[in-house]
Amino acid sequence: MHSLDPVTLAVIQAGLQQVCNEMDLAFVRSAFSPVISEALDRSDGIYDPINGDLISQGELGLPVFVGTMQFGTKCVIERAKSITPGDIFIVNDPYLGGTHLMDVRFVKPFFYKGELFAWLANTGHWPDTGGSVPGGFSAKATEVEQEGLRLPPVKLYKGGVIDEEILSIILSNIRVADQRIGDIKAQAAALSVGEKRFEELIDRYGSEIVKGAITELRTRAARQMRACIDEIPDGEYRGVSIIDSDGVKNEPLKIDLKIKCEGSELYFDLSDSSPPCLGPMNSVIATTKSSIYLAIKHIFPDVPLNAGTFEPLHIQDPKGTFLYAEYPRPVSGCAAEVSQRIAEAVFAALVDAIPEKLFAAPAGTSGNFCLGGYDPDKGSSYVMYVISGGGYGGSAHGDGISNGCSTIGISKTTPIEVMEQYYPVLFEEFSLHEGSGGAGKYRGGFGVNYKVKLRRGEARASMVMDHGRTGPLGALGGEDGATNKVRVERDGEFYTPPHLSKDQDITLKAGDTVRVSTPGGGGFGNPLERDPHLVNRDLKRGYYSKDEAIEKFGYK
Repeated sequence: MHSLDPVTLAVIQAGLQQVCNEMDLAFVRSAFSPVISEALDRSDGIYDPINGDLISQGELGLPVFVGTMQFGTKCVIERAKSITPGDIFIVNDPYLGGTHLMDVRFVKPFFYKGELFAWLANTGHWPDTGGSVPGGFSAKATEVEQEGLRLPPVKLYKGGVIDEEILSIILSNIRVADQRIGDIKAQAAALSVGEKRFEELIDRYGSEIVKGAITELRTRAARQMRACIDEIPDGEYRGVSIIDSDGVKNEPLKIDLKIKCEGSELYFDLSDSSPPCLGPMNSVIATTKSSIYLAIKHIFPDVPLNAGTFEPLHIQDPKGTFLYAEYPRPVSGCAAEVSQRIAEAVFAALVDAIPEKLFAAPAGTSGNFCLGGYDPDKGSSYVMYVISGGGYGGSAHGDGISNGCSTIGISKTTPIEVMEQYYPVLFEEFSLHEGSGGAGKYRGGFGVNYKVKLRRGEARASMVMDHGRTGPLGALGGEDGATNKVRVERDGEFYTPPHLSKDQDITLKAGDTVRVSTPGGGGFGNPLERDPHLVNRDLKRGYYSKDEAIEKFGYK
């Protein structure tokens, strides 16, 4: 093997990431569903041929899929009896290294000159996989079968040819099935693009050089993460975050996290969290671990991303809690909501220890809103899925961003013009949720308001959101951000979900509306220490009334 000089190592590192970036772009540009093509709810990566460990993930993928996809790939490897070039496994089983049923994973063996060199995998959020409500976010599900079709690892493509029998089973169990074939082909095509680009990279440098680079990059990532952890004083830290309810029992769930820092290692203990719940807010272990990974990556963003990044992070399995879901516990809220509460607990635990690196809690909800029905003008059924942004927490470096994407990824709200084109809806409002950021020396960013009206036909609305009971946590004396709010208007009468942020099967007819206000981020530091010029600026922009400014910041 030739010596691996630093320049070659850096080029191969960038090359691996570029392979993943091109897979992401190919997926987005060819996908049919707006949740993938516009909202970017997907991810692609390269994984170890033996154990599925992460080799590289693109810059454009969702961080929450970083951990889960390596667990999911490992499960495929363990169950794959025989593999040939062109095979693609499909799997969405949450208990086999997954998230919720709507996140469908494709896993493909990558061969180089006859040798199994790696696995390529991607995840795409399908807007529907069956289940009791359109979109899969059943707020009242008590078992996973109510949430949709559950697929173990099966070969959807065999030797490059799609298995029509397996495809027919899938399409027979989901809504708007005719539209899913476009997403399926886009997901498979993205892996084919990765296969081609990865082969070109290995052709250029040779398989031994690339293998050596992968090993070295993992070693360096672990070393760099340990160097970052060294900045945290040794000791024990605790963070607690609250989930509104499980959707079935109207009581809060608690995430109680203890972190022990010993030298360059971190140990995470979630064993004091709430027990398994009846509703869909249980989290499978892959998602629980991935949530901690992404939280630490938020704190130390410069550490390169591969399996070495996670080596110093030791997570005790929280068996006996709702963060270690086992069959048949429902889990539709785990990836989009519980994951963000786990990250919030990490932030809350460490903010006192390393305040310059951290921030108050962000909005911490994806605002999952699904509307399904029949459009009489188009003569077809539809499922609309909306995710929404919220405020980021303030930090020692300034105010939080307004209308930022969720903690778990780069997904964004589908442009309302696109949704109005696809679905029989009209967005009567899309505005800043003024004043929703928690007060602080540096205030939290603001959430958004949107109001959507059903223009024709009838539909069913469902939602799994969070932070309706308590707002995102402030830090170091800062105040909490404003809560999430949902209000439905039907025939001139207003309805608020009993669980505040979770409900399902809300029947709507033409003219009815749903209004959502997303949370603002928490404030950072004592509000009375806020620069008066910044308070005055916010007043001029209309973010606060004068009375609010006096109350929150002692404005004079």
